[in-house]
Amino acid sequence: MDQVFHVECFTCVTCHCRLRGQPFYAIDKKSYCESCYIVTLEKCSACAKPIMDRILRAMGKAYHPQCFTCVACHRCLDGVPFTVDASSQIHCIEDFHRKFAPRCSVCGKAIMPELGQEETVRIVALDRSFHVSCYKCEECGLLLSSEGEGRGCYPLDGHILCKNCSTRRIQDLSAKITTDC
Repeated sequence: MDQVFHVECFTCVTCHCRLRGQPFYAIDKKSYCESCYIVTLEKCSACAKPIMDRILRAMGKAYHPQCFTCVACHRCLDGVPFTVDASSQIHCIEDFHRKFAPRCSVCGKAIMPELGQEETVRIVALDRSFHVSCYKCEECGLLLSSEGEGRGCYPLDGHILCKNCSTRRIQDLSAKITTDC
């Protein structure tokens, strides 16, 4: 502090207690006792306790590094990619995908990137979502694709079908209509 004080003048600027022989903190050439100094510290947004060491800042808030965690798995996110949902809750990327990713209409599992990947492919047909590996003809099980002749989706009455099965169903329906008349 580069200042000299009388013993009785060396006091906390806030509570005026004597600091001789006590731990004190000098901030901007002002002396604080330990308890008054702690009151001046930023509080952690998660636990509301003063941050004595390193401050982690995220989303305009201060955290103890160990308090900055995923709301789902409670894993520490210090130095780890994270994201925030619509209600400002913090998620690790994996839990965010698990919670908010679209679900495959065939297997019911979340459509999300594989471990170590950042992106995935989702197929949408008839307002339903599919994994690439689950996007199959409902009748014969042929894996459908936009590539390759006859491998596309030929929907009929809300069913995902390949060209051959769709054609067969249309022919069966046509035959039934002509025999019913």
